[in-house]
Amino acid sequence: MSKYIVAIDLGGMSAKGALFSLDDKILCEDKVKTCSKDGFERTLNSLAALARGLAEKAGVSFDEVEAIGAGAPGVVDSRTGVILRWSNFDWNNVPFAKTLSTLTGKPVCVANDANVAALGEAKFGATAKYQSSVLLTIGTGVGGGIVFDGKLIEGFKSAGAELGHITIREGGLPCACGRLGCYEKYASASALILQTRRAMVEDLSSEMWTLVEGRIENVDGRTAFAAARLGDKTAKKVVRQFVGYLSEGIADFVNILRPEAVVLGGGIANEGEALFEPLRKAVDERTYIAMDIVPLKIVGAELGNRAGVYGAYAMAKEKMK
Repeated sequence: MSKYIVAIDLGGMSAKGALFSLDDKILCEDKVKTCSKDGFERTLNSLAALARGLAEKAGVSFDEVEAIGAGAPGVVDSRTGVILRWSNFDWNNVPFAKTLSTLTGKPVCVANDANVAALGEAKFGATAKYQSSVLLTIGTGVGGGIVFDGKLIEGFKSAGAELGHITIREGGLPCACGRLGCYEKYASASALILQTRRAMVEDLSSEMWTLVEGRIENVDGRTAFAAARLGDKTAKKVVRQFVGYLSEGIADFVNILRPEAVVLGGGIANEGEALFEPLRKAVDERTYIAMDIVPLKIVGAELGNRAGVYGAYAMAKEKMK
């Protein structure tokens, strides 16, 4: 008899779900809306309905679903299945796994969503060929996860691997976490947008103004890269500075952990070699042991917004063993 796993990637606006067969194939996908106003119980009931709906959509009995794996934002203790804190939804010490298990009758495992995405890329994506890898997700902030020997490195109560909150500038820009000079204040897509706007204000003749039709609010993470490709000197300076910031954090992770590969996710990674070529050079210059002595791959993520469900599936499948 075929068996299945439901994988869920919980977010602040929606929860994506996928039904996997045990030969690592997605049979169907769906999603439900989420909202902080719904509260914990209503949200978990929506996730239970999502799980059942996936089985129905695939035409299989929910009885054949063996487990549910989930990635969730915030500080998630993967050992106990408790979300210790998710500030955006004001969840504290929420028994996520136990509650969803009660609602569905299935064993449930849950971990931080960035960690789960790292596991997805490590098992099925860009770093599947490597035993050790670090994933960095470059978006509004900087998140990520660490995988060694196929296992997540999460720290005590799974509260570690907060890669965006290492300090790269003592006394630097204030971060939402309360500290100064955090990595994500310099190397996130949000930071790049601010850096681009600042440079444009200082150079009103920059080609970047043409690309955004004279409206600075149209600046996004692609603006500086696009103008740099056109030869704009100010844009090239912005890109060079951003690559420098990004490389500083990566070099720190490499010096501490020395993974075989670092994988970048988020829209910035879509810039391809315009980003990766100078980034590899900058990281090599900053690491204690050069890449020609101990190789290091720096590559783009492959699974996109499916990394979370693939990772949740991999985690649940491993727990079943």
